[in-house]
Amino acid sequence: MSTQNPATDPLDKGHVDPVNPAAAHDAIPAVDPRLLVREEGLAGYVGEFKRKMKAGDLGSLPVVIGLIVIWSIFQGLNSNFLSPENLTNIAITMTGTGMIAIGIIFVLLLGEIDLSVGSVSGVSGAIVAVLAVTHGVNEWLAILAAILGGALIGSIHGFFFAKVGAPAFAVTLSGLLFWLGAMLQILGSNGTINIDSDGVVGQLTTYFFSDVAVAYGLAALAVAGYFLAAFLDARRREAAGMPSRPLTEILLRTGLLALCAFGPAVLFNQYKGLPLAVVLFLLALVVTDFLLRRTTFGRNVFALGGSVEASRRAGINVTRIRITVFAISSTFAAVGGLFWASKIAAANQSAGAGDLLMNVIAAAVIGGTSLFGGRGRTWNALLGVMVIVSIQYGLALEGIATPIQYMITGAVLLATVVIDSVTRKTQKTAGRA
Repeated sequence: MSTQNPATDPLDKGHVDPVNPAAAHDAIPAVDPRLLVREEGLAGYVGEFKRKMKAGDLGSLPVVIGLIVIWSIFQGLNSNFLSPENLTNIAITMTGTGMIAIGIIFVLLLGEIDLSVGSVSGVSGAIVAVLAVTHGVNEWLAILAAILGGALIGSIHGFFFAKVGAPAFAVTLSGLLFWLGAMLQILGSNGTINIDSDGVVGQLTTYFFSDVAVAYGLAALAVAGYFLAAFLDARRREAAGMPSRPLTEILLRTGLLALCAFGPAVLFNQYKGLPLAVVLFLLALVVTDFLLRRTTFGRNVFALGGSVEASRRAGINVTRIRITVFAISSTFAAVGGLFWASKIAAANQSAGAGDLLMNVIAAAVIGGTSLFGGRGRTWNALLGVMVIVSIQYGLALEGIATPIQYMITGAVLLATVVIDSVTRKTQKTAGRA
């Protein structure tokens, strides 16, 4: 039994000293720091921003600044870079890589890696092409078979990693080779199967909502939905006595979102309209962001990325979460493979090969997902893939050779990893890791 005098016990914050009752009035009550920031208004947010910078909590700021710099440079070199046509082509091209990056972010949040996503995307395109074109199966059924096949492949990888205990690097490296061979076997000796450009897969990257009301309507719906959700959440927190955003902050955030939503809508409508591929990509981002931030499964993923042993002691089913995460990764790899098959209107032996895997990992990391696990959002896929595809298109407009493109992309990835490492060290020093 403790003999600590309760009157002097530093852990007994709510105790009143019987000898000196007035001391209770000098005690500083515990206050949520977020409340202090919001009560101080603009000065509070400026101070909070400075504190985060000193602590190395940079968030998405580096990649946003980098994207602005990249666009400014390429626009200065070629006035066509920021044209509606070129930016629309960038938006469509990035959906295939972006879809795969969404899935691999789940794996990176665990602090693991999935090297098989490129090959899995190739298998997905091959399955759809063979079933729908060669054997005449209904295209929707072929698409469903390809996506379910991706989920099954990921579950197999997750089983060997989570249940057998094999390293994820070795398992997915084996998967890279195995599913590459499977893709070649499925395609057969011909090696290339053309896809109907008017079919479901063919229209994934070629269909545009030409009516200008669609783009503006979706932008308005997104802005209104965000404001309503934020407002109701703030009122609910306020009623429960929890920290909540003031109305002025909600309005400011809504205004920024409106700028980000209506700006692209205006741009798309100046060319052919809103691309279907962009709508599907953004929908995937919204759904997966909700899954990670608003569900028990998402919280378990972040917890597992922070500490496996602590998660196990907390009662989290580590094996189930790991298998599910790898299934999600391969499922999105399969979906991304359909977008790439649509982009080239074919399934061929080069699908999923080349620099696709590196671009996917680079997109996730450049966007802000940590390679060390426990930090990241699926929206990082959007920012990262925008950087990569913008560099590719900008260099292509200048006629710069592919080797130089690889070198520049590699340098950007290295810089991002260095920033991530320095940020983690800074956060540890500041006691925030």
